[in-house]
Amino acid sequence: MRVLALDADVIVFISAFWQTTCTAIRSGEEGFVIDSPVLPHELEAMPSILEQSRFPVSALLVTHGDWDHLLARHAFPNASLGCGESTAELLAAQPEGPQRELNEFDDEHYIAGRPPLALDEIQRLPVPGHLASASGELELHPANGHTAEGTAYYVPWLGVLVAGDYLSPVEIPWISPGGSVRAYLETLERIRGLVDRASWIVPGHGEPLEPDRALGILQADVAYLTALREDGDARLPAGRDTPAQRKIHAENLARRG
Repeated sequence: MRVLALDADVIVFISAFWQTTCTAIRSGEEGFVIDSPVLPHELEAMPSILEQSRFPVSALLVTHGDWDHLLARHAFPNASLGCGESTAELLAAQPEGPQRELNEFDDEHYIAGRPPLALDEIQRLPVPGHLASASGELELHPANGHTAEGTAYYVPWLGVLVAGDYLSPVEIPWISPGGSVRAYLETLERIRGLVDRASWIVPGHGEPLEPDRALGILQADVAYLTALREDGDARLPAGRDTPAQRKIHAENLARRG
């Protein structure tokens, strides 16, 4: 796991698996952890790293309901958990889905002893909306398209956008079950305005981005999705044409309608 300090009040953890990101934000005497790394030893390391850096953890937030973003309570079991209303509704309606997928991942990769996901008592947050903190209000913006639900978090006093599974430098746009090309393109247009205001953009997978690079990825993703929607003959974005991404592209072709 890589650990990057973007600011005195922002630490980003990048998992060794899938480069899934987790962002810690300090706001006065409060602190938020958004999403999670994947592997057990990474989760075990987080509390001591944040304690040494004098980062309090008062709440956990998630961008969307994919299991690899839902593991932070393994590190902070007593913290409150919040997410956008659409994600909370999904997790309430299908609580077995993320746990089943986590079990399948652990079985495949010989990971034993992981506790069950703790997804009870979720605070439902309005999206679009705001979340008050000691330093200001986090902005919550709709971010569906990758999945049927999702939230991007913008931290205006730090200029940090936590985008969820968008603008990844390592993963092409992924239309998961419930997602759609149309909704994904709409989310990219919403995110474009946030990127213009940001100093750092943290994608769900891959290293944090400065605005110019994020806008370049956004443009490449719009071109890919537009070609996918129109005739399916979409070239994978430069730097992301790998066997793993071609598998995702095959899934996208099946769902592009």
